[in-house]
Amino acid sequence: MAKDIYILGLSAFYHDSAAVLLRNGKIAWAVQEERFTRIKHDAAFPHESIKFILKSEGISLNDIEYIAFYDKPFLKFERLLETAIAFAPRGFLSFCQSMTVWIKEKLFMKSLIINELNKFSDGFDKNKILFGHHHKSHAASAFFPSPFERAAVVVLDGVGEWSTATVSYGDGNSLVAEREIKFPHSLGLLYTAFTFYCGFKVNSGEYKLMGLAPYGEPIFADKIKQELIDIKEDGSFWVNQTYFSYCYGLKMIGPRFEELFGRPAREADDKNLDKFYMDIAASIQAVTEEIVLKIVCHTAKQYEVDNLCLAGGVALNCVANGKILESNFFKKVWVQPASGDAGGALGVALDLWHTYLQKPRLPETFDSMSGAYLGPEFEDEQIIEVLEKLGAVYHTKSDADLVNETAMALSGGAAVGWFQGRMEFGPRALGNRSILGDPRDPSTQSKLNLKIKFRESFRPFAPSVLQEEYKNWFDLNCDSPYMLFVGGVSHTHRIKQKSGPLDINQARSSVPAITHVDYSARVQTVSSETNSRYHDLISEFHRLTGCPMVVNTSFNVRGEPIVQSPEDAFRCFMGTNLDLLVIGNLILKKPEQNPRLKIKYIDKFSLD
Repeated sequence: MAKDIYILGLSAFYHDSAAVLLRNGKIAWAVQEERFTRIKHDAAFPHESIKFILKSEGISLNDIEYIAFYDKPFLKFERLLETAIAFAPRGFLSFCQSMTVWIKEKLFMKSLIINELNKFSDGFDKNKILFGHHHKSHAASAFFPSPFERAAVVVLDGVGEWSTATVSYGDGNSLVAEREIKFPHSLGLLYTAFTFYCGFKVNSGEYKLMGLAPYGEPIFADKIKQELIDIKEDGSFWVNQTYFSYCYGLKMIGPRFEELFGRPAREADDKNLDKFYMDIAASIQAVTEEIVLKIVCHTAKQYEVDNLCLAGGVALNCVANGKILESNFFKKVWVQPASGDAGGALGVALDLWHTYLQKPRLPETFDSMSGAYLGPEFEDEQIIEVLEKLGAVYHTKSDADLVNETAMALSGGAAVGWFQGRMEFGPRALGNRSILGDPRDPSTQSKLNLKIKFRESFRPFAPSVLQEEYKNWFDLNCDSPYMLFVGGVSHTHRIKQKSGPLDINQARSSVPAITHVDYSARVQTVSSETNSRYHDLISEFHRLTGCPMVVNTSFNVRGEPIVQSPEDAFRCFMGTNLDLLVIGNLILKKPEQNPRLKIKYIDKFSLD
């Protein structure tokens, strides 16, 4: 019997550190460090992730053939030096702060990684460590797991070593970058600057900006294009650095930025989120969509290929992704579900396997991401042991009874913590670490936002809809298994709006809890092939109510990583107003729990 070939991919030291294990070129495990440490966007070396992978696979570090890191530290250091010189003397303070870390740790990254890995195995072979390019890692994470033999690949993010946007062409096990835009001209950093301006956390709150945009009008879009960014017809762009300070300062924007819009940046704890900031959000979202569509259009003309793959942080902008689908520039579009830096760990491992080792890709009926269910799972015996130690009251159910009782509870208005199977890889909960609700109930959105998630009331929720039913409910022309495309709610299900001021609580469709103010929804299509239990639950809810979907949001509170373990799930259950916890084949009901086990949960996490 041939020996298995293992490759370990790593990302770390910026945000969303992760570890991925390939077994003979197949994705065996993919996990993010934050899920284990409970520190959101944890950037530390992924000790816990590696420890979990080695234990779960039953191997040691010495069994791994190669270890691949997702970018090249020396090139990134070169960018920091050149940027400091170009913007001297303004960037002296930020330069000194970054150099303290770089000279102490990051400049000698290989030695740092070797020292960390030696904690798992003394005398680890340092020649096994290889380094990829940041954008190549992103591109590889999009193309190689996709179901396409050939595809154009667009990567848009903040910045890697130098690149902020790249267009590549993938063919079989070949992936070549052919166009790029370099720092400091960055669509990702432009969007992040507006995230900061609207009072949301950098590298965390960009999805809030996207969710806020439909409440406003893009009245500042022309001003942005006239003053802040010059956009060419092929989608290339030039960012006017006189308005920004991310190259040299300790925050994203400079004084001229605030002067341009006539208002200061909103403070993060400011309860006043007025129409002005809604219009700002709508404006930068419109500009972002324009740039993305121009890049995609030009790319479609450049390559005679039907398929497009997307990755990088900007690829998590599912509204822009929906516009790409509507454009029909490409027949098929596939987005890497872990498009941010965590996905770089996957990409560099796949790039090493296919490009460096020249291993062929195998044909896939679907993609090779296994629904993104690539993390830990727990048997009922393990769950029971944990719950007994915690003092929980639970009921063991058969598969059929579990699904029926949960669907009944949802149809009666319950908020349900749903913890099943393998944990998702990437920022989206896709039905294994999810909080579920009834999309027909107009109060579901405010209940989940304010009483369970402890977050802003404007935040929209996604529907998980049966794959065989989504076309009857949404204007979407393809499956969306990873919740990365926004489509309109079908006109047959919409409710005509009353004229007058925008009312966040006004029902806009027969499924108001998942219908945003612009009649859109961030759709997840659920297939029995990738998640049979979740599909069974939604099917039963459909049978009971006539509605083939449930509300799906991540199983956590604001500022907390998605729950990873049964302990995490029970603590979140007891620290929020969740009515039911369904974990494995066990059901826990809130009124039956010891009230002394209730905790003040939200204070445990820094708000995002």
